[in-house]
Amino acid sequence: MVRSDCERVAEIRIRGWQTAYRGLMPQSYLDTLSVTEDAARRRERFGRGGGAVVNLVAERDGEVVGWACHGPYRDDEARGEDVGSAELYAIYVDPERVGAGVGRALLTESIARCTAAGHARMLLWVLKANTGARRFYAQAGFGPDGGEEPFEVDGVAVPEVRYARTLTRPGADTGALR
Repeated sequence: MVRSDCERVAEIRIRGWQTAYRGLMPQSYLDTLSVTEDAARRRERFGRGGGAVVNLVAERDGEVVGWACHGPYRDDEARGEDVGSAELYAIYVDPERVGAGVGRALLTESIARCTAAGHARMLLWVLKANTGARRFYAQAGFGPDGGEEPFEVDGVAVPEVRYARTLTRPGADTGALR
């Protein structure tokens, strides 16, 4: 991703929220989301993290059609196996391109980069009621690990569950016979 992609990424992110979270969050909240404001936040945050935060875009025919962002796990209270884990912060696909493999390609690339960086696990948070997203992550080898967080939008509870996946570097000794 380059800085000039921020406007398109914001558009994909906001339209993604408005589509994926319809019926899961208050419509009044989704209706007030602003591409302009989100693009300003994307530009302000772009390049932060000293390279630890990675923003990826997927392009088709020169157009940005998806975005993913990953980096170090953000929980300040990380303990045990969570220490040193990676986190998928976000993944969104242009709603008109959902189901075309864009999300899978972005997730595959994020997993590969986190594995290459030496992370043993990758974590993410997903709305508990978002069955489509939960199915998508399960198909990619993620599963709920018991972590749950309350999340509230305009006074409505929309809890999140944490999913995890073990990352194995190619060629790592897994104890299998050769």
